Amino acid sequence: MEVERAGAAQMHWTRIGIRLIIATLAYNVLEAMVALWSGLRADSIALVGFGLDSVIECGAAGVLLWRLSVEARGAERETVEKTERRVHCFVGSTFVLLALYVTAQACWILWRRESPEESNVGIALAVASLVIMPLVSWGKLRAARETGSAALRAEAKETLACSYLSFALLLGLVANATVAWWWADPAAALLMVPWLVKEGVEGLRGEETCN
Repeated sequence: MEVERAGAAQMHWTRIGIRLIIATLAYNVLEAMVALWSGLRADSIALVGFGLDSVIECGAAGVLLWRLSVEARGAERETVEKTERRVHCFVGSTFVLLALYVTAQACWILWRRESPEESNVGIALAVASLVIMPLVSWGKLRAARETGSAALRAEAKETLACSYLSFALLLGLVANATVAWWWADPAAALLMVPWLVKEGVEGLRGEETCN
């Protein structure tokens, strides 16, 4: 009886995790479109980097949705664990790729001393993400704890990273708009890098194999 209850509870949280992943996927599609559009218009590396992070999060959410769906369909434990390893490695690699892009572009902007334009749309997007993403991340972390999924926990941290990026982005955009600190935008982008590298390395080291 206890085993059945535990199995039912895990399946319940698996379904919750799936709903949260779908919500994340939908929001990130919208977030990516707005951030990339406004970032390219304002020539803002922080906004473009934020938009690319949303694209990467869409990829991570997509593969994680696949992993949870495998478990929800009642697959054998060995199949679930194999899927878990692949997803965990994928999420870790997305953090590293984004860190490399943000670093290269931010250094390029600082070297050329290019000043981005103001972006009220970008500021509004950063505020919205700063409110929404922590709530979604908390829900996924709870689901990860209940299901024992390291991949879901890693993806939840990527969602939390979006909150961190939102804060850094907001600081950079506001500083550029109010006091014309042209360097605030790439500096804000570089503030994202330590977190991204840390989570990426942990994700890749968390599983010795990706097959």
